[in-house]
Amino acid sequence: MMLTIYRSMPKSFSKRKATAAEAGELRPTTKPDVDNYLKGVKDALKGVIWKDDSQVVEVFVQKRYSSRPRIEVKIKDLS
Repeated sequence: MMLTIYRSMPKSFSKRKATAAEAGELRPTTKPDVDNYLKGVKDALKGVIWKDDSQVVEVFVQKRYSSRPRIEVKIKDLS
């Protein structure tokens, strides 16, 4: 499972800083942390994608900035 959290950029960012953030050169280090996002997404997909989130055996999670805040989830069947 790959989870990418795209957070909105702070309004205080200069254009230069916003460009760097959009390119992935700056990352959000504020709360909530990736563990909280991961738990919420795994719980939300219980009964939809898997019977129980214990079936998830591999995870990659990252937080990034974007002008389009969203959460992207990619799931790969390893069986």
